[in-house]
Amino acid sequence: MLRRTFMPILGSAALLVLAAPAHAEWVEASGDHFVIYSDQDEMAARRFAERLERFHGAMAHVYAKSQPKPGPSNRVTVFVVSSVAKVRKVTGTRNRYLVGAYVPRAGASVALIPPLKGSLYDLSGQTVLFHEYAHHFMMAGLTARAYPRWFTEGFAEFFGATRFRDDGSVLLGAPANDRAAELAYAREVPMRRLLSFDGGTQEGQSSYDSFYGQSWVLFHYLQMAPERAGQLAKYQRQLATGHPALEAAEATFGDLGKLEKDMDAYMKRKRLSAMVVPASALNIGPINVRELRPGEAAMMPTRIESRVGVDKEEARELVPEARRVAALYPDDAAVLAALAEAEFDAGNDDAAIAAADRALAIDPKQIDAHIQKGFALFHKVESGALPKESWKDVRQQFVKANGVENDHPIPLVEFYLTYLKQGEPPTKNAIAGLEWAMVLAPFDGSLRWLVAQQMVADARYTDAVQVLGPLAYSPHADEHTDAARQLLKEVETKLGGAESPESAKAQ
Repeated sequence: MLRRTFMPILGSAALLVLAAPAHAEWVEASGDHFVIYSDQDEMAARRFAERLERFHGAMAHVYAKSQPKPGPSNRVTVFVVSSVAKVRKVTGTRNRYLVGAYVPRAGASVALIPPLKGSLYDLSGQTVLFHEYAHHFMMAGLTARAYPRWFTEGFAEFFGATRFRDDGSVLLGAPANDRAAELAYAREVPMRRLLSFDGGTQEGQSSYDSFYGQSWVLFHYLQMAPERAGQLAKYQRQLATGHPALEAAEATFGDLGKLEKDMDAYMKRKRLSAMVVPASALNIGPINVRELRPGEAAMMPTRIESRVGVDKEEARELVPEARRVAALYPDDAAVLAALAEAEFDAGNDDAAIAAADRALAIDPKQIDAHIQKGFALFHKVESGALPKESWKDVRQQFVKANGVENDHPIPLVEFYLTYLKQGEPPTKNAIAGLEWAMVLAPFDGSLRWLVAQQMVADARYTDAVQVLGPLAYSPHADEHTDAARQLLKEVETKLGGAESPESAKAQ
């Protein structure tokens, strides 16, 4: 996988292949929303998978959201590696504070964390995963609306501190102990700035402040304090009906100076309330655990590197190991699909197609092999290695992939892209598929950007405003953020001022 966007955003560095024992016993633990790969024992993997599914179930219970199960490939894949040091190696960062990474991608969302251990006062890989999955849940399960930055981060911090009880219940709203030092020593953000839509980021605000900690306290206070009961829901309704962020806050919370004093007093309480979701309210579904086949286990270090993301140079360094493992296990379709991915990332289209074909000869439903073959064919036509008439073959390949897994977003997106690259208008069917892909994966910024551009091209300006808002004002800026804000302004102009900037954010 060549695209590389981490949460938090990281730089790149030279490839460092994971050093794995020759006979590492990797296990897969899968549920409705997560797939975990770990070289821990099966019991530990099962417990972690159950914990993640309980976490999702607790949020769904609180917000009374009955969600359809994601397709198999649209679940979050979690790789548990042996240490924080290996997390940093794979992500290519020297950031000594990094303890986990999350990559939200349609059909390929991955998280990378170390084993679960450490002090409550340290930022753990589990905390990072829970924080980022809370963003994922908000976008995929609650609304595609763009909320003010304090709200999205306060929401994620509130749920990121989740605790699990031995009786199967889940404790929400536990203290975010990893924010204690920040709240005690970092510079405080003034309340009006905190409550502004962007949290003051457009005003040259220093990154060294207590924004995250304050956002957690404010969300916790409004969610749990009896004297503020109902205000958080009212505030959301104010935003949904187009009120600017500060106006919505004042209309809901009253005097903001008093709110600040009340929040400070709340933070100093010796004990804070928490919310318990009983085990009986959590319908987490079955957890399936299996030991990986020897070939899958041997290929796992390469697969992790590929899935988290590599650049061309890193990909070329990865291929020899992928070929070595595939030569040892030539009859394992999953191994050959992983080889196809490594070959494609390295720019070896023909080798990728050959590996994919070998995988599909063994298992015609190997979805990863179908997709890697489609990627390679796409690139061969785009580069001129195949004639333009071959675009129909590329489309047919992604139709085959769609037939294997109907709700996999990648074939839908790539089918649409073939028309753009061919220089032809996308068909109504292709556009419908693209928009359905965004419904399946609303957290993917690149996908959202494609949909918004198509809507603008079709003069669907009101729809474009709704799609652009979460991208233009995402809590985690990416390569599309600035362009999305500019396009949003242009679309609002075309609407003749019918949509104000604040109302666009609230759609």
